[in-house]
Amino acid sequence: MREPRGTLVLDSQTGKVGEVMDHQGPRLQLRPPGGGREWEADPGAVRPLTDAEQLSIKVSVANSRARWGK
Repeated sequence: MREPRGTLVLDSQTGKVGEVMDHQGPRLQLRPPGGGREWEADPGAVRPLTDAEQLSIKVSVANSRARWGK
């Protein structure tokens, strides 16, 4: 899988949602959508989020930022 930067994906090995930040050799560099520490993922273990999943994550991030003033 060669998802472009900024794509929201689900890492099935960790169960976490991440934003594609970069490709390093055979690995993906992912970061939590609201910010945080990056992690490496196996491209074969990630899938793009559905439109509904993306909307849910974006609303959650926006609510968190509004709540905490970020």
